[in-house]
Amino acid sequence: MPAVLIAGGVVVGGMGMALVQSLGLLPLVGEPRLSIDGFRSVAPDAWRAVGVSLGIATASTVLSIGIGFAAALVITQGRWSGRLVAALGAMTIPVPHLVGAAAIGLLVADAGLLPRLLGVPGSEWPELVGGPWWIAVILEYTWKESAFVALVVAGVLATRVSRYDETAALLGASRSRRLRHVVLPLARPALIVCGVVIFVYTLGSYEVAWLLGRPFPEPLPVLAYRLFTAVSLTARPEAAAVAVITSLIALIVVAVGMAALRRTPLWR
Repeated sequence: MPAVLIAGGVVVGGMGMALVQSLGLLPLVGEPRLSIDGFRSVAPDAWRAVGVSLGIATASTVLSIGIGFAAALVITQGRWSGRLVAALGAMTIPVPHLVGAAAIGLLVADAGLLPRLLGVPGSEWPELVGGPWWIAVILEYTWKESAFVALVVAGVLATRVSRYDETAALLGASRSRRLRHVVLPLARPALIVCGVVIFVYTLGSYEVAWLLGRPFPEPLPVLAYRLFTAVSLTARPEAAAVAVITSLIALIVVAVGMAALRRTPLWR
């Protein structure tokens, strides 16, 4: 409870400060005045930023969940391949996202390592870094977060799935039926929690999109950071407005995730 209270105070205080600044009640220059001018000024860019951010977060979450779940199944088999996958996942977790973004950029850029190894000229290589589909950004998030999903889900399955899986096998259930009726229900709560964490993180993280993405349109965190560090101090309410929009979307996603979690059999 002490840790929760401290973390909650930081989160609520930060969101409260952003909300107050976005409404013009705490300006860096001028007199405080209640208004929604910050939201109005940033509205045209914010709508595009919301679409880009939701697309990146959704694609990264879906791919991370799928790849991570498959890796967790390999880990829980207990073979040498599972131990290798677990070791690779554990090595991936401590790598900062900024370092991962730089590595992905050096790997898949038109002058990167991968086209050189494949012998593809840069002019013929697809536009993965800074391209219209944000592929390099999604690849980086998927690489990092799938390892997180694999280790979390493998930890859950290792303590629960073995005896139920063996019982189902003795009763004549095939592998596909055991996967559908035993493994997936046991892993569903962990997958939901991991999906919410990944979605919220990718929604609010700016360094990967800033380094590997295109300059326009900008995702929400990149737009907020650009406005926050602008030369004009009057742009601070606009940056706070973008931060408030990002926080509201994150809270909605958390609420949806909690509702889905409460519908799982293990919760009931």
